[in-house]
Amino acid sequence: MPRSRTCPSFTAPRSRTFPSSTAPPSRTSGRAPRALAGAVVTLLALGLPAVAAPTAAARPTGAVTAPSPATVTVTGEGGASAQPDIAVVVAGVEAMAETPRTALDTQATAATALLDAVRRQGVAEADIRTESVSVNPVHDYTDGAARLRGYQAAQTFSLTVREVGRTGAVLQAITDATGEAGRVNSVTFDVSDPAPLLARARQAAHEDAHTKALQYARLSGHRLGRLVSLSEDATGYPRPVPPAADAAAGGVPVAPGVIRATATVTAVYALD
Repeated sequence: MPRSRTCPSFTAPRSRTFPSSTAPPSRTSGRAPRALAGAVVTLLALGLPAVAAPTAAARPTGAVTAPSPATVTVTGEGGASAQPDIAVVVAGVEAMAETPRTALDTQATAATALLDAVRRQGVAEADIRTESVSVNPVHDYTDGAARLRGYQAAQTFSLTVREVGRTGAVLQAITDATGEAGRVNSVTFDVSDPAPLLARARQAAHEDAHTKALQYARLSGHRLGRLVSLSEDATGYPRPVPPAADAAAGGVPVAPGVIRATATVTAVYALD
C-alpha cells in the first residue's frame, strides 16, 4: 500500500505595518541622545560637573531690578511717671538664747507681737507673707578657737501697705511692738498695676520716634511715608528715688517719691 506523503506546513512572514500618521523610526534619530549621554558619562568619569545646555527659559530676559525705596531709621525714647499706691515693707525679728528651743520661743513671741501690730494698722492677711525662718548657732572666735555663745532665731516678713500715707505709722508700730528684737530691712514704694504706666511710656517713645523721622524727612527733601517696621528695644521700671523726706502722720518719716517707667523703640519709615 503506498504511503501518503505529508508536506511540511509553511507560514508566510508577517508584514510590519505602521499607522498611517506615524512614520517608521529613523535609524539616525537616537544618535543625538546617545551622543549627549556619552558626553555626560565622560564628564562624570573625569570628575567634572555635567552642565546642561542652556534653554530658552534660562536665557536672560533683560529685566531691570527696581531700586530699593529710601528709608529712615530712628530711635524713640519715652517715659511716664506715677505716684506710688503701695509700700512693701520687709521687717522681722531676731532673738538670742542659750538653746535653740529658747531662741525659737522668744522669736515666736516677738513675731506674734509684730503681726498683731501691723494688723491693727490695717494691713490685710493677704498682704502678709513670711519670707524666711532660721535658727543658727553663734560662735565667738578667740585665738583661732571657736566657743559656742548661743543660738539665734530669726523670722522675716513681707508686708504690703496699700495706704501709702500709713507707711510711717506701720513702721512705728513694728518697732514699738517688738522692741530690741525688731528689724526693718527695707521699704519700697511701688504701683500695684504697672501696665498703664508702661503703656504710657511706650506711647511716648513711639511719638518721639515719629517726630524724629518727620524732621529727618523734611531735612532730606522727602515726605514721610508709611511705617515699615517697629521694634521695642527695652523697657525700664526702676524703683523711685525719694525726694526730700515727707513726715507721715503718727509715725516714722518716709518719702514715697514717684515711680517712673521708660521705653525705647527703633522705627523704620519709608521716604516718599
